[in-house]
Amino acid sequence: MTELIPAPRALTAAPGEVRLTARSRLHAGPGAEGAERWLRTALGQATGLPLREGREPDGTDGIALRVDGRLGPEAYRLVSDARGVLVEGGDAAGVFWGAQTLRQLLGPDAHRRAPVRRDRTWAVPHLTIEDAPRFRWRGLMLDVARHFMPKDGVLRYLDLMAAHKLNVFHFHLTDDQGWRVEIRRHPRLTEVGAWRARTKFGHRASPLWDEKPHGGHYTQDDIREIVAYAAERHITVVPEIDVPGHSQAAIAAYPELGNTDVIDTTALSVWDTWGVNPNVLAPTDNTLRFYEEVFEEVLDLFPSEFVHIGGDECPKEQWRSSPAVQARIAELGLADEDALQSWFVRHFDTWLSARGRRLIGWDEILEGGLADGAAVSSWRGYAGGTAAARAGHDVVMCPEQHVYLDHRQDGGPDEPVPIGWVRTLEDVYRFEPVPPELTPAQAAHVIGTQANVWTEAMEDTARVDYQVFPRLAAFAEVAWSALPAPAERDFADFERRTVAHYARLDALGVAYRPPGGPRPWQRRPGVLGRPIEGPPPHR
Repeated sequence: MTELIPAPRALTAAPGEVRLTARSRLHAGPGAEGAERWLRTALGQATGLPLREGREPDGTDGIALRVDGRLGPEAYRLVSDARGVLVEGGDAAGVFWGAQTLRQLLGPDAHRRAPVRRDRTWAVPHLTIEDAPRFRWRGLMLDVARHFMPKDGVLRYLDLMAAHKLNVFHFHLTDDQGWRVEIRRHPRLTEVGAWRARTKFGHRASPLWDEKPHGGHYTQDDIREIVAYAAERHITVVPEIDVPGHSQAAIAAYPELGNTDVIDTTALSVWDTWGVNPNVLAPTDNTLRFYEEVFEEVLDLFPSEFVHIGGDECPKEQWRSSPAVQARIAELGLADEDALQSWFVRHFDTWLSARGRRLIGWDEILEGGLADGAAVSSWRGYAGGTAAARAGHDVVMCPEQHVYLDHRQDGGPDEPVPIGWVRTLEDVYRFEPVPPELTPAQAAHVIGTQANVWTEAMEDTARVDYQVFPRLAAFAEVAWSALPAPAERDFADFERRTVAHYARLDALGVAYRPPGGPRPWQRRPGVLGRPIEGPPPHR
């Protein structure tokens, strides 16, 4: 049971095993209490064992959890020997990641929510594991604006992230197709902006429509629950509120936010199709104050260091044709519309910095000059992230060519979601987040990487599972493990370990893409249109 994912830095096996029984005790030292609560619940449900609290084990069948700051942030050591199982972490997070490894060592059934056999033996092989993450930002971005995922589904994905040692949940909460977070000072954002009358089915080129209304939102208490649930699993939730593009849902709710001298914004509804929307925010003082009030409530809900403001795919046509916007550009002494977008981003960079937060945005925030102190999510390949790192800005690498998990996994006609570039499990496994042309000092600004899950063509959780897994397992190993250069990575060994990992995913109830491709009854040729090579219907 040592087919671990992600792979640890060092593992030394030894003869023997520790058997957990009804007599086994679980002890936590100072700082490890959170991991103790999680482990007692998770293993108690799966095994039926009580794992009662006790003194540090001095026998052969106990588990001890301990913080040892000498190990470093998020690092852990797991020792299973004749004295029992000891998990030590450099901090509380490290203990928790070690507990996740312990669950993998106990076998796939340790990932279930109730025992399937009362008479089975639970054993941890004797071994020593030394492990630590490569990156401090190991992220998953989930788009709930295009297709809403109810709260329980989000909590489930936090559990799946934790099982793969991912620690940043980038929560894409607003877009043209929906506004998903309650803002009490502006209730129409969810009363109007959270619902659309119908939805394009499949790629934007598809002729098919789902004529049912679609929507939903999270109350502020829902958000607090999600954030607290994530924190217990050492996952930081980074909210994204998109400005100044991708904003038609907000404009539909409050038409004065749009460019009213160019179009009749009162005629706009929440957008029902995909692509780059021309309706963008007007750069007025009213718009700035409105979004400051939005962000005030967002900051109260999300304690994360970073707040994502989008900043991508902002068409400038309305700004170019708007006399009011042209007057604003002249008033501010700006060169052009790109500089206006940079001014917009800088405003919120300054506003967030004054409140002890940091702005992060998609790499379009580089256009017109990068806001001071801002970090970049580099999605249009490596170029934006490379330029930002060279300029001394922190970067999260998430290039669409490599880690957009909505892209198809096979080039054949049977792939259920035939959009984007073909990105196989091996392609993701060979992704390298740090461009080789960066110097060591510049590379230090690549604080991590994330996989992005855009949901235009994912109408429900089962479809999300199918697109995300097993590729997220490969991505998690890239983000966590100290892998060699892409060409030197042992994909055959990863595939071997993935066989065992499928059993874990089965136990967790994940509707992953099966090895070898879609099953015959999953094939719907022609429903979503012909495969489309190249960028998907969004960023």
